[in-house]
Amino acid sequence: MSKTDEIFQQRLAKHHDELRWLYMELYHNDSMFAELCTNLYRFYKERKRQLKTRDKKREEDPGWFRRNDMLGMMLYIDNFAGDLKGVKEKLSYLEACHVNYIHLMPFLDSPREHSDGGYAVADFAKVRPDLGTMEDLAGLADLCHKKGMNLCMDFVMNHTSEEHEWAVRARQGEGEYMSRYFFYDNYDIPAQYEKTVPQVFPTTAPGNFTYLPEIGHYVMTTFYPYQWDLNYGNPRVFNEMMYNFLFFANQGMDIIRIDAVPYIWKELGTSCRNLPQVHTIVRMMRMIGEIVCPSVLLLGEVVMEPEKVVPYFGTVEKPECHMLYNVTTMATTWNCVATRDTRLLKQQMDIVNRLPGEYTFLNYLRCHDDIGWGLDYSFLEKWEMWEIPHKRFLNDYFTGKMINSVSRGELYNDDPVTQDARFCGTTASMCGVESAETEKDPDKLDAAVMLDVMLHAYMLSQSGIPMLYSGDEIGQLNDYSYKEDPDKAQDSRYVHRGRFRWDLAEQKDDDKSIQGRIFGALSTLEQIRRQEKVFDASAEVYTYDVHNQKILCITREKEGEKFFGIYNFGDNPETAWMQEDGSWKDLLTGQELELKDVMVPGHGFYWVLHK
Repeated sequence: MSKTDEIFQQRLAKHHDELRWLYMELYHNDSMFAELCTNLYRFYKERKRQLKTRDKKREEDPGWFRRNDMLGMMLYIDNFAGDLKGVKEKLSYLEACHVNYIHLMPFLDSPREHSDGGYAVADFAKVRPDLGTMEDLAGLADLCHKKGMNLCMDFVMNHTSEEHEWAVRARQGEGEYMSRYFFYDNYDIPAQYEKTVPQVFPTTAPGNFTYLPEIGHYVMTTFYPYQWDLNYGNPRVFNEMMYNFLFFANQGMDIIRIDAVPYIWKELGTSCRNLPQVHTIVRMMRMIGEIVCPSVLLLGEVVMEPEKVVPYFGTVEKPECHMLYNVTTMATTWNCVATRDTRLLKQQMDIVNRLPGEYTFLNYLRCHDDIGWGLDYSFLEKWEMWEIPHKRFLNDYFTGKMINSVSRGELYNDDPVTQDARFCGTTASMCGVESAETEKDPDKLDAAVMLDVMLHAYMLSQSGIPMLYSGDEIGQLNDYSYKEDPDKAQDSRYVHRGRFRWDLAEQKDDDKSIQGRIFGALSTLEQIRRQEKVFDASAEVYTYDVHNQKILCITREKEGEKFFGIYNFGDNPETAWMQEDGSWKDLLTGQELELKDVMVPGHGFYWVLHK
């Protein structure tokens, strides 16, 4: 047996019994499990030597991704650089941004008209032709690795496009392929599902099933009619999707983002959300990765309240996802911006900070998606912030309908029945840069830039990995040109998915421009974060009560050093009521200061350290 084969066998032996137990619990199928194991070995053998070297190095340092030098950026390939080759040419810009974790938004082949932003995959083995080829993707990954960068992609597990080969053959009546989805020849069973399964998009895509008149069947479509839900009760589906996962790993992907993971197991009489079998599947996926490609991380997309998100980490002994999005904290942050009240945010951060240190969250202010106001209303109701009127308040605030609002943006999926809606807009536009520029008001512009930088400073001091949304580093504004594109006009999320403004990026070194002010401030903060050990993942992190609901204070401690991040969500100067002894260093100015009832400017912040 060769040395490499021996490594594979050792990894397989470590996980074989648990993997087989879980597989048989779901499928009771020895031959399919044997096929899976055979193919794990095949993908391992096909894995390039440099990727196996990367695996070995990261097996020896399993916490490599928790270091305080990790900084991510999510971007659309076409908007950012045209195609994959263009991204290769722009890596120097990302290096200047201190980014070493690049999340490429969906790039697999999908129908132009019905793609849901690339989340309706027609071919898992093919890059969208206008973006390049799989060879281009592997080449980009190789160059990223040489530069110390990590590449992330979306893996859409819950469904395929109706134009995927499986769906095409299912529509033709082939039973083998119909069994890979949820097909019913009458509405009896779909009607039973509808009694317990919530609607994801009740306004734009009501219901959970679509009728196909050409074959007289209903098919389950949780998200959109052109996205057909996969049946993970069929072991063929699980095996084939795991082969897709390993195929991407062998192209050099370092992080696989599992899209819509809570939805992937369906069972009649349930909500079809967060079922135990989902955790079985993710646990098996984690072990499969550790057997074939242990350097590859799983990032779970779980857009739900904290008590439903945290289980996707698994346990310390039997882990599932390596990382999860800190979704609730993101939405609550913007709630603080609108209300100037940090009490809910403080309470949620206290919960997150009490979790095991191995649990790694990905923190962000904005992403490609809308912001849903899934806040803890049982907590907010203590201060008479009732759910429906409060959601209306937030949406009126961020769309600029309120007198005291500087934010600009648009609603998404505005439902007149439930009076619920989600919000879209870039960070800079939400902070007031857009309205200040429109009004040509320099004071408002200064305040907007200060708020923008303060929010990024707060994000960078949280536990976990900070993630920027492409364009935020230069204060890019909403792009309303999407309304002129018939393929995008009905989806307001494209207001913050505009093309990257390279003309504005050229001003990133001009400290008098908006772009330079934001880029320079973020660059300074990112460098401090990399250099100071209090930002290490092993630091003790907690909130500090400064007896002022407009101010959030985050404390980080490690090896005798203590850090305070003090953030004013109010418009005016506010006092952080604190009495800390000793001399403290302002990490941004280098000056010494005392922490005695600190006055913080409106939307300002301090990063201070005591050694």
